[in-house]
Amino acid sequence: MAIFSSHHRMLVSLLLTLVQIQAKVFCYQYKVGDLDAWGIPTSANPQVYTKWSKYHNLTIGDSLLFLYPPSQDSVIQVTEESYKRCNIKDPILYMNNGNSLFNITSKGQFFFTSGEPGHCQKNQKLHISVGEGIIETMDTAPGPSSSLPASAPSYPTVFGNIPVAPSTSTSPQLTSTFQLLIIGFMICAHFASLM
Repeated sequence: MAIFSSHHRMLVSLLLTLVQIQAKVFCYQYKVGDLDAWGIPTSANPQVYTKWSKYHNLTIGDSLLFLYPPSQDSVIQVTEESYKRCNIKDPILYMNNGNSLFNITSKGQFFFTSGEPGHCQKNQKLHISVGEGIIETMDTAPGPSSSLPASAPSYPTVFGNIPVAPSTSTSPQLTSTFQLLIIGFMICAHFASLM
């Protein structure tokens, strides 16, 4: 008697497919700056991008949406050194269509700035960390002007709700995947008892 019948193999295969589909659902598209479009920060919120990156836990599969008037701005991905020096020559990636989407496909540090001369010096730049935990910013010294309240609000936009900073509790993806595994094993056990 085989340990796994063809029915069991089919159920296990179905369960694995469900887990893969469930994991895909938790990829988000984040509008850089939330309610603010990609542009030179205002005097009322000069560290908008530093704050934004600090309070978003980005993962592989997520994407960044940069919205801006294409006739007035662009976005470039640069090296860390170019980011620190606001050097916009020789970017890694250049986007200028006003509706630029950057797909996150790997862990690491990513650096962006405006491709327009002088914009980076006015803090139109973004540093994100993917899969390495929340980073301490290299752009500003800690202080009251660079902190957000512990429970930052989530605002609805045309792209749906903007996720707030994650809490320290168990992630919904992990909980949901675990629940699917338990349900799958229960279904397998039920069918095994019927045979």
